[in-house]
Amino acid sequence: MIENLAEQLVNLTVKQVNELALFLKKKYGIEPSNIGLVTSGDTSISRKKEGGKESEKEEKSIFNLILKSSGNSKLSVVKLVKEITGKGLKESKELVDHLPKVLKESVDKKEAENLKNKFEEIGAEVELK
Repeated sequence: MIENLAEQLVNLTVKQVNELALFLKKKYGIEPSNIGLVTSGDTSISRKKEGGKESEKEEKSIFNLILKSSGNSKLSVVKLVKEITGKGLKESKELVDHLPKVLKESVDKKEAENLKNKFEEIGAEVELK
């Protein structure tokens, strides 16, 4: 049970983490603290005993979706950017006009791959970092 809960917490999006923090504060009076929290930049947990090197077997699970090129179908890319980001048509067009741009941050692997495939199907170039 604890393992499943930990898995769910690790896979939360930034928006979901913020919603959880607000819920815990309102319902239980619990406020988040930075003490003892592990951030995505803290690699001490994922280090091996041999020389403190990061484990090469561990796979990255959180990605930023970066649009590098709109390809030949700019209008389709603008529409998809609008759908994914929730921005207006004008903001989405401006985003596509000034590449490369980060479209989404802290996306889990499955969603990132899905979004990347959608963009590649319409001829856009996307990078996951």
